[in-house]
Amino acid sequence: MAKKLYRSKERKIAGVCAGLAEYVDVDPTVIRLLAVFFLLWGGAGGLAYIIAWIMIPNAPDGVA
Repeated sequence: MAKKLYRSKERKIAGVCAGLAEYVDVDPTVIRLLAVFFLLWGGAGGLAYIIAWIMIPNAPDGVA
């Protein structure tokens, strides 16, 4: 069964970092720290987060 990328229901803001962490099977804190790092390092992380927020669908019911 192929994994699909969804925004997580276990969210802090929009679920993008938690969803990505579930997809790659790492702790969401690691992804969140990377997102903050890229946000502070030139601001590209903020734009990428907003684009991901728009592009990645919410997790359907029954998916954590």
